[in-house]
Amino acid sequence: MSKKEKILLKAAIAFALMFAVTPVANAMHIMEGYLPAAFCVAWGVICIPFLAAGLISLKKRLKENRKSITLIAMAGAFIFVISSLKIPSVAGSCSHMTGTGLGAILFGPSAVSVLGVIVLLFQAVLLAHGGLTTLGANTFSMAVAGPLLSFGIYKLCSKCKMNRKVSVFLAACFGDIFTYCVTSIQLAIAYPSESGGAAASAVKFLGVFAPTQLSLAVIEGILTVVIVIGLESYARPELKAIGFLKEAR
Repeated sequence: MSKKEKILLKAAIAFALMFAVTPVANAMHIMEGYLPAAFCVAWGVICIPFLAAGLISLKKRLKENRKSITLIAMAGAFIFVISSLKIPSVAGSCSHMTGTGLGAILFGPSAVSVLGVIVLLFQAVLLAHGGLTTLGANTFSMAVAGPLLSFGIYKLCSKCKMNRKVSVFLAACFGDIFTYCVTSIQLAIAYPSESGGAAASAVKFLGVFAPTQLSLAVIEGILTVVIVIGLESYARPELKAIGFLKEAR
């Protein structure tokens, strides 16, 4: 391991130690037992193709460049730590940053689906956050939908020759917001309003999430930019190796 890789690893560990201890909340993501069994199975099945694509993507990337495992591990640690900072928002769920935008920008959305499901599984088993029955629903919203939008926004900004830092901020921020839009829809489909159906229920869930999530999304965007600046300073060769730094912007 090179000197820069050691510095990067130590920084990731320090970041984790600083923020790993968080206040207790009633739940995280969609909690265990909150969704009907049919919905749990359905969301799990929907996630399977994305996870399969993610495994293939990670295997290919590691085969091409073994050293990229350091950045992959860092991206996974970032997701775990930042998604553990939570604020209770509504019965059965809560608001928190996702951290998946960084991984989507660096490695693509399919790879992040694998990192996300690992994080969600560890949080469900070790921290009692989320749940095993709701793992599929939480994976789709946080590790599939959010990263897809983050990746799309970053690529669009890149084609428009937008400043890299601004592109990273927008990708991480809107990816976070979209995750909660999807979560609201998932909850609304499972528990439609008696007057107005799923659409009315989705609006209600979004209304509850919005006050905390909008500010958290901005914070996540800023943190992601800070992490990218750090990587550009201490892991520039590694970023070039994975194709992130192709041109200066």
